[in-house]
Amino acid sequence: MGKVGIVTDSGSGIILPEAKEMGIGFVSIPFMFGDGEETFFEDINLTRAEFFQRLADGQTVHTSQPSPVDVLKVWDKCLETYDELVYIPMSSGLSGSCQSAVMLSSDYDGRVQVVNNQRISVTQRRSVEDALALAAKGWSAKQIKDKLEEVKFDSSIYIMLDTLTYLKRGGRITPAAAAIGSLLRLKPVLQIQGDKLDAFSKARTLQQGKNTMITAMKSDFEKRFNNEPMHLYCVQAECPEPFAAWKQEMTSAFPGVTIEDDKLPCVICCHIGPGALAIAASKVIPETA
Repeated sequence: MGKVGIVTDSGSGIILPEAKEMGIGFVSIPFMFGDGEETFFEDINLTRAEFFQRLADGQTVHTSQPSPVDVLKVWDKCLETYDELVYIPMSSGLSGSCQSAVMLSSDYDGRVQVVNNQRISVTQRRSVEDALALAAKGWSAKQIKDKLEEVKFDSSIYIMLDTLTYLKRGGRITPAAAAIGSLLRLKPVLQIQGDKLDAFSKARTLQQGKNTMITAMKSDFEKRFNNEPMHLYCVQAECPEPFAAWKQEMTSAFPGVTIEDDKLPCVICCHIGPGALAIAASKVIPETA
């Protein structure tokens, strides 16, 4: 069985230097500010700090799909070293890039397997890490793709927003709704359990929002994941002090569970802004142990 390479995109929260350390191929998702005259890529031609400063300055931002040329360039480079590859893009429910990749892969006679496991951020990163572990055990690209899609719903993310400003800028809520929410100081809690980012609840205080996320994840552990072994993540969007307190609360709420720290990728922060806190989990795939 031939060697299998792994490729992902920046929706995973992985940045180029990390991808090189992990030995994977990497496609960076582009984003544009204002009139879109210049294209930026996270930690390539714009640092994370510069990204959030532009948001703070009131600049509007939107994302775009990676160009087919850029995707094919990464695939072809990977196939110089590996016999076949597994491509793990961000959720097909959040971007058209997955479907575009599926179409592009049809010209590779099965050597490129595109995974549509509907994940993003830390759960997408987990899929990459699982794929690497399975490839190291000799699984084929098709076997890895099928396994990742089989377990695609064995993950969960809850995100509490600090502000409604960026949802308003992106046209995802009306200015009136944003104004009322800001006046009431609401802290929306969003969820990703599959292909979309959906509303979950509204909290009146920071503490209420954190309690809501912990309760929801505990319920998922019991009812959705049957108390099986899980990877658990404490995640933030540029808010180190609230994040430290959030990590302590998660540690108390899930005693004995290893909790990994991570950051929400810029491709998500484009829509929700800074200050968000999140909790995420992904079920352990026994075959990767």
